[in-house]
Amino acid sequence: MSENPDGGPGGEERRSFLSRVSGVAMIGGLVSGYGAFVHIAGRFLYPARKPEARWLYVARVADVAPGTALAFQTPGGSRITVARRGDDFIALSSICPHLGCQVRWEAQHERFFCPCHNGVFDATGKGTGGPPKDADQSLSTFPLKVDRGLLYIGLTEEVAELDDDVLREDSRDAPPGPGHDPCLFERPRCDGEWRV
Repeated sequence: MSENPDGGPGGEERRSFLSRVSGVAMIGGLVSGYGAFVHIAGRFLYPARKPEARWLYVARVADVAPGTALAFQTPGGSRITVARRGDDFIALSSICPHLGCQVRWEAQHERFFCPCHNGVFDATGKGTGGPPKDADQSLSTFPLKVDRGLLYIGLTEEVAELDDDVLREDSRDAPPGPGHDPCLFERPRCDGEWRV
């Protein structure tokens, strides 16, 4: 009778079975590890494209006096402040990044103020007081462009949330002028101009 090294009948078969199972498990681990590596490398080598800005009509440049700001609401409901300082324009989110409260322009102090926790932002949107300063937070900015005397704001589709037939990039067919809105939606009216 031959001696079985595993001490029981069928030990040789059990050992070869366990050897095969562990080999398959090892190969499966390697394949999944390489798959994860390829996925991460692919995301690094081919990052997602940033969504293109869609240009939305804001106002005529001549209607925005230097030193004033307009309250603007996107069709998706986002609130934005468009301010003019000299010949330059800046568009800032009217939502505080700390808690999401509505900030308001205080002309007498030349700042944006958030009443939730006394957050303060300068005219460029940088946090200068309260929790936004402590967390080094700023108001979100949006690109602006002037085309033929009209001011447009660049919004991503997530902010705009409109169909292509309403949110048109080019309004050359529409005549510019007071009271005309080439984007075919009713612009929200502010209670007055804000002094910057």
